Amino acid sequence: MDSPRRSSRLQQMQAPAQPLFQQAAGQRAAAGDTSDDGGGSSASGRTGSPTRLRRRTAGTRSGGNDFNDDLNGGGSAKLVRTRLPRGALRTSGRTARGGGEGGDESDAAHARDAWHYEFHDPVDPTVAFFYRPHNITALLLFLGAVIYFAMFKSTGDFATNVKLGLSASVFVLLLIGMLQFRDGPFIRPHPAIWRIVLAAGVAYQLVLVVLLFQTKSDARAILKFFDPSLGVPLPEKNYAEDCSLTWQTLYDQMDVFVIAHSVGWFCKALVLRDYWFCWIISILFEFMEYSLAHQLPNFAECWWDHWILDVLTTNWLGTYLGMKACEYFEFKHYSWRGIGEIKSVRGKLARTVGQFTPHSWTKFEWHSTKSFRNFVAVILLLALELQCELNAFYLKYLLWVPVSHMLNLYRLLFMFFMCLPAVREAYQYLTDPKCKRLGMHAWITTANIVTELLIIIKFSEGEFTKPAPVYVVVGWIVFGVALVAYAVWRFGIPWLKGESSVLPSPVRTQPPPSVLSGGDGKDE
Repeated sequence: MDSPRRSSRLQQMQAPAQPLFQQAAGQRAAAGDTSDDGGGSSASGRTGSPTRLRRRTAGTRSGGNDFNDDLNGGGSAKLVRTRLPRGALRTSGRTARGGGEGGDESDAAHARDAWHYEFHDPVDPTVAFFYRPHNITALLLFLGAVIYFAMFKSTGDFATNVKLGLSASVFVLLLIGMLQFRDGPFIRPHPAIWRIVLAAGVAYQLVLVVLLFQTKSDARAILKFFDPSLGVPLPEKNYAEDCSLTWQTLYDQMDVFVIAHSVGWFCKALVLRDYWFCWIISILFEFMEYSLAHQLPNFAECWWDHWILDVLTTNWLGTYLGMKACEYFEFKHYSWRGIGEIKSVRGKLARTVGQFTPHSWTKFEWHSTKSFRNFVAVILLLALELQCELNAFYLKYLLWVPVSHMLNLYRLLFMFFMCLPAVREAYQYLTDPKCKRLGMHAWITTANIVTELLIIIKFSEGEFTKPAPVYVVVGWIVFGVALVAYAVWRFGIPWLKGESSVLPSPVRTQPPPSVLSGGDGKDE
């Protein structure tokens, strides 16, 4: 049971326009379940554990829960600040500026932040230390590290000092991001991890902007400055020299890229969470390789390499395993008890490992053919995904980065961890009418991909002299015309006739029964 002091404070905070939240909170307390719906820290199943209740505006978190705003009962946008009980910790980002307890805020001031959240967010006292801000401690440690390395570890070598200085600058940006950036939609294993990922995206964007303002030769020289093994022209490799379908030719094609294809498509399935989406991208990318083989020799492959080894074997295997993982997370029962409440050592270890799994899971339903807005959004997402794939091949070709170099692996890992929350935020922005702002991960990821494309366009001058084959140009013209014709038939004609072709948002307008009965929500 909750203490009388806490109950009276909750009654003071709850506005009359919040009957659904009162009902949900009351039933959760009666059931002894205080699990979070994905917007806060790890949930605990005990009754009377330290909790906090906070309502925030959309600007404080970019990709949140599917039903939290409905729990507010549609009330006005008031920011409620409460004193937290001892032990209750703020773990879900920063509260928006402005507005005190009981203060009025104009609609214009929060026009873009009309997406509210209410969190029931307990913190496990066993790991409470890791959820405290520690801003001052971090500042002191940072200043001490700067003084030590700048004053006592610097050398007289120009190249070494430049590398140390740039590395320290990136570290500063990551530290600031970890402490000050907004939280995204993911909270496991810790919200700070995903703030660091976002800060890494900002750092990568700065690097890309610097490269964009260089010449091609200067960009190669910059990479060689950091790694002397770079800056050497790459040998061309063609995979279509012998296209006879024999066991020997199949065996010759079995290299590290077979495993890379499967692992890559496993990761794509976790990001996109949709079979059809993955299949469309898999097939379209093979057509892109056909279309661009005159520019990149390693895109030239045998027909069975395209469709048997890639699409039907490695891509399918990775997609299948990835979607099975998505199904497991979707139907998994989420119950987050505190480590201190678990008696057995085995249970404690299982709970510790569980901290590195999603807090909960949201199934993506894109409904790409149900409205023109969804149709355009899905087309743009497909284009960004394909461009992200193509950028990897063009950048290593133009900047002379060998396939085996770790820079390629680092970029792939970085893009995976950026795309995980970015696509989640894009899905929320597309499907939730209350979400008025594209999340920061989605914004930065889009900027990264587009800036990479600009670098490729600039550095491609004089590189690709062969014109595209006629059948390639004609094929893409036909594809574009067919796409536009479908959009006119599916959305334009019904609109002219006054018929609606818009599907209502798949985001729930009422809290699901599992929440009112004490269940967990649907967010990572």
